[in-house]
Amino acid sequence: MKYAPRKHHRRSIRLKGYDYSWAGAYFVTVVAQDRACLFGEVVDGEMRLNDAGRMVAAEWEELPKRLPNVELDAFVVMPNHVHGVIIITDNNPVTAVGTGGADVGAGLVPAPDRPPTRATTGATTGATTGATTRVAPTVGDIIGAFKSRITVQYIRGVKTLGWPPFDGHVWQRNYYEHIIRDDDALNRIREYIADNPARWDMDRENPDVVGAVREPPLKKDESWRV
Repeated sequence: MKYAPRKHHRRSIRLKGYDYSWAGAYFVTVVAQDRACLFGEVVDGEMRLNDAGRMVAAEWEELPKRLPNVELDAFVVMPNHVHGVIIITDNNPVTAVGTGGADVGAGLVPAPDRPPTRATTGATTGATTGATTRVAPTVGDIIGAFKSRITVQYIRGVKTLGWPPFDGHVWQRNYYEHIIRDDDALNRIREYIADNPARWDMDRENPDVVGAVREPPLKKDESWRV
């Protein structure tokens, strides 16, 4: 079956009014444009990365080095998409005291249903200190930067290393994210990510099996399964 962008468009579940810079854990999925398999192949249930796939994995691992309030958890590069868990920590002691924010570095803190005003990094202004504030990056900022860096390097690979060309864009315009509420959900998502290569024959993103009856119906608390 030919891929139909309108029919197979992934619906965003972003919460209206939710502050995606707030400390918490987020499950994200980023898919290649037209679901092109640019990053390797699955062989006998195991993912075998090509050079482009190894580049994608390396860029993901670099995120905490560029963004000190970001930590990484489970992650996998698939032939045409990536799954990963991003943990945004609140490393600003003033913000933590002033808003009641908790440091998730030592363990998962459920994302609040109604988070306070967008967190800041660096020193705050006003009576506390005279330094300038910097707005903390949102999940969208983090994924946008990740996608941009991959695009630049992939273009270089096409021009100089003979990587397969892409049609228009490396990535689909949007991405999928899910706010991880508790440790049980985190563990289920970790298992899902780890099992992804073994389930490639049933994967919704596998262009060879579009339209087939694959995955069982989603459970009420598993809307993150993509």
